[in-house]
Amino acid sequence: MSTGTLYTVSAPSGAGKTSLVKALVESDSQVTVSVSHTTRPMRPGETDGINYHFVDRDEFVAMLGEGAFLEHAQVFENFYGTSRAWVEETLASGRDVILEIDWQGAAQVRKLKPETVGIFILPPSQQALLERLTGRGQDEQSVIDKRMAEAISEMTHYAEADFVIINDDFTTALGELRAVMVAERQRLDRQQSRHGALLQSLLRQQGD
Repeated sequence: MSTGTLYTVSAPSGAGKTSLVKALVESDSQVTVSVSHTTRPMRPGETDGINYHFVDRDEFVAMLGEGAFLEHAQVFENFYGTSRAWVEETLASGRDVILEIDWQGAAQVRKLKPETVGIFILPPSQQALLERLTGRGQDEQSVIDKRMAEAISEMTHYAEADFVIINDDFTTALGELRAVMVAERQRLDRQQSRHGALLQSLLRQQGD
């Protein structure tokens, strides 16, 4: 059986990463999104194992010491991490795995798994990004300015990815994201693993 491909998908806030990945997963049964472990308290409407694997700080630190995470990060007072065992088991089953993480997390993953395919989602312009971040116009200007500064800083790392998708039109961007997945599945080594018997039969001389 051919193993799945590990993808990291990164983007600045407001670029539409989460919506694109959600739509892709809903339309492609061969790909799934990793569910992170976190020490953040569960919020109303969230489900353990669906939104996150909720653990306490001591359990997270213990897992970290055991090397259980493929990547991890601290955001304010909370920790987040991607289960190495789950990712490897899912890839071994033949399914593709997407990690929705920032550029720093993507760099951590690439160090451990150089074969990881990096995808970066960008907005069509700073103005479009500003409009998305502004939302309903309920945030103060200082908050919006901070979000924009953080987004621009994040976007400076787009060149570290293998593929860059500009999310101007959602349907077009989704098609491009899907095209990356389809192309990766047709790589020579994967096709040889998946269709070894067929490839040998095609090359067999008549009468052999």
